[in-house]
Amino acid sequence: MTYQEVLEKARTCSGPYCKACPVCDGRACRNQIPGPGAKGVGDTAIRNYDQWKKIRVNMDTLNENKTPDTSINLFGKKFRYPIFAGPVGAVNLHYGDKLDDVAYNNILVKACADAGIAAFTGDGTNPDVMKAACGAIRANNGVGIPTVKPWDANTLKEKFALIKDSDSFAVAMDIDAAGLPFLQNLTPPAGSKTVEEMKDIIHMAGKPFIIKGVMTVRGAVKARAAGADAIVVSNHGGRVLDQCPSTAEVLPEISEVLFGTGVKILVDGGIRSGVDIFKALALGADAVIIARPYVTAVYGGESEGVQCLTDKLGSELADTMKMCGVSSLHEISGENIHF
Repeated sequence: MTYQEVLEKARTCSGPYCKACPVCDGRACRNQIPGPGAKGVGDTAIRNYDQWKKIRVNMDTLNENKTPDTSINLFGKKFRYPIFAGPVGAVNLHYGDKLDDVAYNNILVKACADAGIAAFTGDGTNPDVMKAACGAIRANNGVGIPTVKPWDANTLKEKFALIKDSDSFAVAMDIDAAGLPFLQNLTPPAGSKTVEEMKDIIHMAGKPFIIKGVMTVRGAVKARAAGADAIVVSNHGGRVLDQCPSTAEVLPEISEVLFGTGVKILVDGGIRSGVDIFKALALGADAVIIARPYVTAVYGGESEGVQCLTDKLGSELADTMKMCGVSSLHEISGENIHF
């Protein structure tokens, strides 16, 4: 199965909002919510995509002819590529009723593990979503990262009990989900957390903890103070706040403030190729998260689609590394890119 075939098949079952575009740049879906689009005028998802294209890569082939090593170690697990599939919820609402969240996560978790990477799984108001996601992760030897919403403390206790049973190698909270409509005005309240509240949550989780949704130096410093083992530089694809900067714009200053602290940095938002992944690593990220294209891959080809997309991204990354004169991920630096 080719990636073009994946896209063509996805177009038959991913309507009416997602168009399974040849390039997922946020333009065709723009401000459509429900749908994969962004909030407000809808330009944040577009900006995420466009900013990566303003960065160029420096070719340098006067080097030893080595096969690039694209592997990464994260929290005791080795992965084939520095790529993770992003957490997506309510797929039947936003991407088409061919799948619901339970069926989607069941396909995604196993397919990613088989492809040598890992999936972040989503969360929602339906408790069966987290139950099924944790079950899928457990069935795949803990290779998956359940992502919880910023619920109230009692709800989080219930979620973390499921996550503990999943034997997942890490857990995440998309704190930026505080801006999602279904989290508004809940009783007991859900949403934004203080540093002290996050400390308690991280202690409760009892696993390497990833805070997703950091977009400022100040936020990165607070995440570290709360005890996060990793952060995700993310604006939730532009879905929670209009007129955000892109992740590519804020990543360099965030990676600078966290340099040498031991806190891992992941980044998402508009990353669509192996060249983009290379640029993200050059700006200081340890790995990337890609969400919407993996939804298209599952809708268009299920496990084969996931493998196809992962192989495509991985081969593009390896080719870029070879042509830029680096043979391992830790060799990638700011010297390899041009503004």
